[in-house]
Amino acid sequence: MTKMAPGTCLGAADLRRKEKGQEHHRGDDGDENLRRMVAVTVGEAIEIGRENVERLGKTRVPGDIDTMEAEAVQQQVPEVPPPVLIGNSGDVGWKYGKYCDPTNKSKIKCNFCGHISTGGIFRFKQHVADLENSVRGCKKATPEAIADVKKHFQRIEETKSRKRQHEQDLRDDVHITSATTQGTSREDVCVGSSSTEPNKLGPMDRYVRPIDGKSSKEEALRQLSMNEALFKERVHEASQYVARWVYTHAIPFNALDNDEFRQMCEAVGKFGPGYEPPSQYELREKLLSEEYARTKSLLDDREKQKIKLGCTIMTDAWTDMKRRSIMNLCMHCSGGTSFIRSEETSDVSHTAEVIFDLVDRGIEELGPEHVMQICTDNASNNMGAKKLLLEKRPKIFWSSCATHTVNLMLQGIGNIKRFKSIVDQAKNVTIFIYAHHKTLAHMRKCTKRRDIIRPGVTRFASNFLTLQSMAEKRDALRGMVVDRVWEEMPIVKSKKGKDTTATLMDANFWKGVTLCIKVFEPLVILLHLADGDVKPSMAWLYGEMLKAKIKIKEAFGNQEKMYKETISIVEKKLKGRLDTSLHKTAYLLNPHYTYANPDIFDDTDMTVAFMKCAEQYFGDDDVSPATVVNDEMPLYEKMEGPFKKKLATSWQRMDYNPVGWWKLYGTEVPKLQKMAMRILALTSSSSGCERNWSIYEMNHTKRRNRLTTDRLNNMVYIQFNTRMMSKRQRLMDKKKVDSLLSNDASEAQGWLFEGGDDHALAVFRDEEDGDQGVHPGTGIPYDVLGEAMGTQDHLQLRRSARVTVRDLEEEEFVSDEEDVLEEDDIEYEDDDEY
Repeated sequence: MTKMAPGTCLGAADLRRKEKGQEHHRGDDGDENLRRMVAVTVGEAIEIGRENVERLGKTRVPGDIDTMEAEAVQQQVPEVPPPVLIGNSGDVGWKYGKYCDPTNKSKIKCNFCGHISTGGIFRFKQHVADLENSVRGCKKATPEAIADVKKHFQRIEETKSRKRQHEQDLRDDVHITSATTQGTSREDVCVGSSSTEPNKLGPMDRYVRPIDGKSSKEEALRQLSMNEALFKERVHEASQYVARWVYTHAIPFNALDNDEFRQMCEAVGKFGPGYEPPSQYELREKLLSEEYARTKSLLDDREKQKIKLGCTIMTDAWTDMKRRSIMNLCMHCSGGTSFIRSEETSDVSHTAEVIFDLVDRGIEELGPEHVMQICTDNASNNMGAKKLLLEKRPKIFWSSCATHTVNLMLQGIGNIKRFKSIVDQAKNVTIFIYAHHKTLAHMRKCTKRRDIIRPGVTRFASNFLTLQSMAEKRDALRGMVVDRVWEEMPIVKSKKGKDTTATLMDANFWKGVTLCIKVFEPLVILLHLADGDVKPSMAWLYGEMLKAKIKIKEAFGNQEKMYKETISIVEKKLKGRLDTSLHKTAYLLNPHYTYANPDIFDDTDMTVAFMKCAEQYFGDDDVSPATVVNDEMPLYEKMEGPFKKKLATSWQRMDYNPVGWWKLYGTEVPKLQKMAMRILALTSSSSGCERNWSIYEMNHTKRRNRLTTDRLNNMVYIQFNTRMMSKRQRLMDKKKVDSLLSNDASEAQGWLFEGGDDHALAVFRDEEDGDQGVHPGTGIPYDVLGEAMGTQDHLQLRRSARVTVRDLEEEEFVSDEEDVLEEDDIEYEDDDEY
């Protein structure tokens, strides 16, 4: 045994060598990585034991240090917990079974009867459900377990059935007229051979074919087998041509995973041999115009919703790669968000007058009687346009974007020292891991090919999502840094490598991550609500904001001195933006809050806000506000008439529709009913308009930067509205959609390399914090003047300069065995894929 000097502590590698001879009797049941993780705990326990001995005044000669350490280990180190014997997929089967051996994932033991299934979790669930003609059923399973698993299988079958029906509907929607035969036209001709008029193929043609009646039974079966193999071979040959086109022209793989591509393939197949693809001219002119008209016709339902419940106009500015300034105009109604048009404003500054003119023309286009609200961010030029609009159209509300405001809250809280230090530590970890191929590969191996960085739609959403991801993979990350493979990497021996190891093994760091998640999460839930486009958010925003403040206080243990700074930031950003008379009135008219807490009606601020909102809503009509406030509102407050019906208690559910509730039970208060329905159907965010940025980037690349503004406008109109309709359909089908997750890493650059936050596309400024100012002579914001002067282009580092800076800062990280990992080369994988 090796002697050690007094005051030293065994490292993880030393303890591993020390206990190497004892590992053989532990068996193969334990997880090797789990045993390695205990090494650091052992080292900490030895240190604690040594301190206890010194505190008691006991002295040992240097030669006795090993004996003392062994005693300390026996007293301080708990037994190694058994390895986890269930999968981490969340499958219902793991409630009733477990692995027999962690190294053999196919053998699962039943908790009821002890039967061992050898076909994986799927076959085990068939065993529990006792499905006939499948596997041997469990005779001891409880009725609840059987019903639970059968319900799971039923959901799977329903999902598959819907998918099959959806694919069939896609095929049925494709109609190609064939060549005229004897004066008549025939549709649905499918490719099946190389003839001029190919035979029609159906789903059964994969398995059956016309068989000669004179052939024997053996010959017929052989023909069936040959036909199935031939069908697969033909599909493979056709797919090779598709793959060649994808690889040659760098088409993203996910571009093929959509309904439009499947319909395109179906249409080409129905046309048959000899199909001539459209020319570039046809794509730019005739076909683009036709698709624009078709997309517009699909939005007719939203036009009806706009007339019935009103709408919101959203506007935002964007600058393309040629420094052309483009202003977007979108419309939101209860049916969702629609892109209206965009205008190039490169020749003018974005003053209040310019924004007012754009919004005013949009109001005229949609109809002044249908526009309830304008929603923008809090820039000074937008606030100037607000004053101009209220002078001309006093009935229309102008609201601040809730998504923008909540992001400002997250930005302010994130700048608090205790939170900023944790986020910075976490960023240093991910920057080090993702900067080198070996560390990145080892991390993905330990996390089962799941990335720890989860890009969000803003950098603040990326911060929360990535911290949450790291917390979920905490054990895997700690196991990674105590693994022998990690320790043997030369790059890990650098200062930043040691810092990464120390951070991931630091208990205080993980406590800080947990606190960050608890504080950020209530506001992130608000982002989900405001940015999700799942349901009109105005009805819920103010009430959920009050709940968020309560949860933030609870995260600090309701200690005022702990939460005071955080809550003050929230209230500062909230004031005058998300607590207007419109927001409070929507809160008051939502029975989910008022009927659960009738004291809200006694709040003087709520009463004043409601009266102010009613006066603005009815405008010059002096009679209607008095009727609503004095006659109709008391019936709603006292739950009289239809409001006291038993069915009206549907307001207790969070997923109920407040607009539909007022339609059913507000029949005796018609003026209040219409006012409530139109207010509760509003959105509270303009983020739907900002989603055009990524679509513009895709359509206006370096190779396509000669597109005219009108042509670009039509392409964005088609793509944006098609995506929004597809997303809404997925929501209606109850498919999981996370509105905060992004499919690119634009807003997660700060987690990939130092200074990456400076490259975020979405920049959130708050004029109250002095981020902007206005030129006293022209009234133009200074950031607009700086943009016109090209200051950002002058100050931004070129690519070569950034690479040089990065090489200087990370010189000690670079190994001769590794290539430099560029941020564009990083592939992101979703947690749900594995």
